[in-house]
Amino acid sequence: MLTINRIREERDFIIERLKIKNFKAEEIIDKILLLDSSRREIISRSDTMQAEMNRISKEIGALIKNGKKSEAEAAKENTYRLKEEIRTLSEKLIPIDNDLKNEIVRLPNLPHESVPAGHGADNNVIVKKGGAIIDVPDTFLPHWDLIKKYDIIDFDLGIKLTGAGFPVYKGKGARLERALISFFLDEGTKAGYNEVLPPILVNEDSGFGTGQLPDKEGQMYHVGIDNFYLIPTAEVPVTNIYRDVILSAEDLPVMNIAYTPCFRREAGSWGAHVRGLNRLHQFDKVEIVQIAHPDKSYKSLEDMVNHVESLIIKLDLPYRILKLCGGDMSFTSALTYDFEVWSAAQKRWLEVSSVSNFESFQANRLKCRFKEKGDKQTRLVHTLNGSALALPRIVAALLENNQSEAGIKIPGVLVPYTGFEIIN
Repeated sequence: MLTINRIREERDFIIERLKIKNFKAEEIIDKILLLDSSRREIISRSDTMQAEMNRISKEIGALIKNGKKSEAEAAKENTYRLKEEIRTLSEKLIPIDNDLKNEIVRLPNLPHESVPAGHGADNNVIVKKGGAIIDVPDTFLPHWDLIKKYDIIDFDLGIKLTGAGFPVYKGKGARLERALISFFLDEGTKAGYNEVLPPILVNEDSGFGTGQLPDKEGQMYHVGIDNFYLIPTAEVPVTNIYRDVILSAEDLPVMNIAYTPCFRREAGSWGAHVRGLNRLHQFDKVEIVQIAHPDKSYKSLEDMVNHVESLIIKLDLPYRILKLCGGDMSFTSALTYDFEVWSAAQKRWLEVSSVSNFESFQANRLKCRFKEKGDKQTRLVHTLNGSALALPRIVAALLENNQSEAGIKIPGVLVPYTGFEIIN
């Protein structure tokens, strides 16, 4: 979230920048500033009274020592009055603090200066393309037909066990899924990321820390008895490892990678764009997370984009990289690049990764800070994360792009992990 100091000092700038995200901030910001003014006034009055009470308390001893008992008693009564007034002011401060926090968390992160204006996906900017899109015959099958033909993923069984959007991977389908997870983790480790295996249930503090709460609670599965949430991405638990932590500048960047299943209660709709593996309620994903120095976070973002690109190149998939416009960015992001791969049978682009820099927006919620050597002051870190990669649409593209009369050819980099070269 934005800091109150920045809101106070840069009101007009924030209002203008948030227009890039098509967010009208003026009313909220003015309410925040009004609450902040009331809060500071109460704190000032309380501090003045506390200073007066401390002064009088020191005088009481001298009065008693000099035999001025009645004056000492009167001074004591004055301290009792001041103490009660301070308590009353403290009680007034509680709802103001709560209202102030509730209003600040309504403000999205400011977009980076390079973010283009726009209202949706049609306004995103293609910054790079790679791989060749090959014309394929009309006989090429979409992945939802291929998985039935080779009996590698069972949607009907998933419906029986749980419901729609919870597929069961079988045989070579399960081994391909496991191979991709291992390949992505190994490639991340080679790139310097430290692997962690976090919980897939998180508490409210964790959901708030990375911005899923209170913004996206409707998209998360909630375990009501324990008040836990199933994670929508490993970003949530991995980034929250550093909640309430002060790091040393020498430790930055901190680089972690994690595999987890992910859970999202996304609203369903009809059509090929959500059919088969295109949209699931449970899916596997490998996530990379960096905690970076503010002066170097955009270098970290560049490195993360390059890493994700290298994975797609090694899988020999046609791809493109898009810089998201303001209207298509998440609530928490300052700058996001999306990766899409070409689906040969569907003849459309499928999003497989988002790589984002949140700057200090999450860090302020997390209270994650760092300290330069020899410096007593702490600063907020910058947080970044990206899918490296989300599996369902990668699997869909691999199945569709590599089909032949003999079966589905497995990319060479995966064969050491699958133990087979073809699905037939």
